[in-house]
Amino acid sequence: QVQLVESGGGLVQAGGSLRLSCTASGSPFSINSMGWYRQAPGKQRELVAAITSGGNTNYAESVKGRFTLSRDNAKNTVYLQMNSLKTEDTAVYYCNAVRVLRPYWGQGTQVTVSS
Repeated sequence: QVQLVESGGGLVQAGGSLRLSCTASGSPFSINSMGWYRQAPGKQRELVAAITSGGNTNYAESVKGRFTLSRDNAKNTVYLQMNSLKTEDTAVYYCNAVRVLRPYWGQGTQVTVSS
C-alpha cells in the first residue's frame, strides 16, 4: 500500500505561482511514476504532469512552459511548481503514484486562480 499526502493548494491571482508537494509513505519502494492530475467542475480528470523513477517527465500541453515537476527520490516526494497561473488552471489537483502497475491517489487539494 502507498499513502499520498498532498500540500500547497490555495487561492492565487492570475499570473501568480503556487507549489504543490506530495509525499509517498507506506510502501513507497518500487514506485514507477508519480505526478499530478486535476479535475475541474464538470470535467474529467486529466493528467497535468508525471515523472518516472528515472526522471523522465511528461506534461500536458496546456501547462508546458509554466509548470515544472520535480522529484526527490530520497524523500519520496514530488513537487509541482506552477507559475503564470491562469483561471483555467482552477481545479482539484490529485497526486498520483503508480506502483507495480497499480495507481494510488491522494485526497486532492484545491487550486483556485482568480482573475
